[in-house]
Amino acid sequence: MALPSWDDVQPLALDTAPVPAYGTGSLADLLPTLVAHQGVDGFAPAIPELAPADRNCVFLIDGLGWEQLKAHPTEAPFLTSLLQSSRGGTGRPVTAGFPATTATSLASVGTGLPPGAHGLPGYAVRNPATGELMNQLRWNPWTDPHAWQPYPTVFQRAHEAGVHTAQVSSPTFEHTPLTKIALSGGTFRGRLSGEDRMDLAAKQLGAGDRSLVYTYYAEVDGKGHRFGVDSDAWRGQLMYVDRLVQRLAEQLPPRSALYVTADHGMIDIPFDDASRVDFDEDWELRAGVALLGGEGRARHVYAVPGAANDVLTVWREVLGEQFWVAGRDEAIAAGWFGPHIDQRVYERIGDVVAAAHDDVAIIASEREPKESALVGMHGSMTPVEQLVPLLEVRS
Repeated sequence: MALPSWDDVQPLALDTAPVPAYGTGSLADLLPTLVAHQGVDGFAPAIPELAPADRNCVFLIDGLGWEQLKAHPTEAPFLTSLLQSSRGGTGRPVTAGFPATTATSLASVGTGLPPGAHGLPGYAVRNPATGELMNQLRWNPWTDPHAWQPYPTVFQRAHEAGVHTAQVSSPTFEHTPLTKIALSGGTFRGRLSGEDRMDLAAKQLGAGDRSLVYTYYAEVDGKGHRFGVDSDAWRGQLMYVDRLVQRLAEQLPPRSALYVTADHGMIDIPFDDASRVDFDEDWELRAGVALLGGEGRARHVYAVPGAANDVLTVWREVLGEQFWVAGRDEAIAAGWFGPHIDQRVYERIGDVVAAAHDDVAIIASEREPKESALVGMHGSMTPVEQLVPLLEVRS
């Protein structure tokens, strides 16, 4: 049988990509809604379904997507019992934002801004000032955090308005650049165990007449990356975090609302050549490319000068049936990174942006050996990655 020619390839139409619900139901809209109800000036309640509370706690569980939670009711009976409470009792999820990855999502949560404004539009992006890839999760190579993300956090603005504000997380994160530019404001309280974090979060919530408390747990994501989202290790973490949420919910002080959410979902990618396209072994994809950024399911591709159009054409021909492949201006116009892009952020976005539609990833076995070996991945706009819960408990 004859192989199809390039003329037979029908790339995915960009308008079929499910753009995040910026402004009405994304992670960037959560804290602005909560503090607007607490009387902090300069914010509006962007998620209309959420009711006011004097004391608000956000518990972010890294990697716990909406679809993964719904698929595991036995392991998470308490969380499952809250599904109908999601998004103010509508029983619906919210969207993470693009790309659906930790650094981007945590910055969206903490600043209340979409990626095109806060400027962390991916796992690794080009620094226009140096021409190097900048890993925004590990903050490598070093870049001045407040030059990279200059906006105040919602926590800072709430603290200045008299709201008692605290973050309760692992001590490891207290002084990281990502914490400084995304989650700082008020008081950071480091606790190692999940149980200690829940207990302290409840105490911090009751420490003010108006309170805003954030707490975080990472290992659901960690086990998903290493072993997959239906592994025994992942399910064990889901069981554990289910108990943590119940522990916190049972300690809420009066006039409180607890919101349980996540930064992204996750999908397992099979270990075969059809599912893992290796950039380092594909001369067509490498042609004209100066830097490969992003991650397996949400790639930023930076072309050598003058080659951007050719790179876009080839990537669409090779991958366009499995990925939404857009030029920089097309991705921006489609709203992938939010309703507007700050000028300082424009060239951080790839000349070409590729977001996975199918159960595939673009790995780079030589330059990214650890990331390429992950079982569970995320980043794109598919429901399994993009949809996250916003479960609610009120006292």
